Amino acid sequence: MAAPLNNQPNRGQNNRGPARKEPDHRINDRIMAPVVRVVGEGMEPTIMDIRDALRLAYDQGLDLVEISPNAQPPVCKIIDYQKFNYELKKKQKEMKSKSSKVVIKEIRLSPQTDDHDFEFKLNHAIRFLKEGNKVKVDIFFKGRSILYKEQGEAQLLKFAEALLEYGKPEQMPKLEGKRMLMLIAPKK
Repeated sequence: MAAPLNNQPNRGQNNRGPARKEPDHRINDRIMAPVVRVVGEGMEPTIMDIRDALRLAYDQGLDLVEISPNAQPPVCKIIDYQKFNYELKKKQKEMKSKSSKVVIKEIRLSPQTDDHDFEFKLNHAIRFLKEGNKVKVDIFFKGRSILYKEQGEAQLLKFAEALLEYGKPEQMPKLEGKRMLMLIAPKK
């Protein structure tokens, strides 16, 4: 390995192992503000000197955690930091599991799609909408078939009308290059 050009030690590589992650909140001695607003269970919010707040937290066997560092004065809470962190992560995990992931299924038609194929693809779209997925219907115009834009739009509108019981159009037919797209969202 070549030596650094500017005679500085190689700072990028240290052999100390994985770096320790800093806590998300300032706790106890890491709180820099000289005066803080202290809140906690069974106590009235009070503005006090940081030393008095730390002493109060230590007397209760708990931590002083800076909850809102941008407030004037910063808000600190007397709690068990480990338990607080655990509850916070649990809440975030619960929120993540409750958020639904939107899946978009795609169905492709052509301006001259036959009635049987149309019904076949319509049944697939109905199944997708019943499962709670969005359906993106597109018509791809090959070569000179771009001349039949009106026919393609009519095909998409007929498709949307047939699906009105199961979903509603979120985006009406729109031409993008050689494709005409329409998005249908499921009814709740």
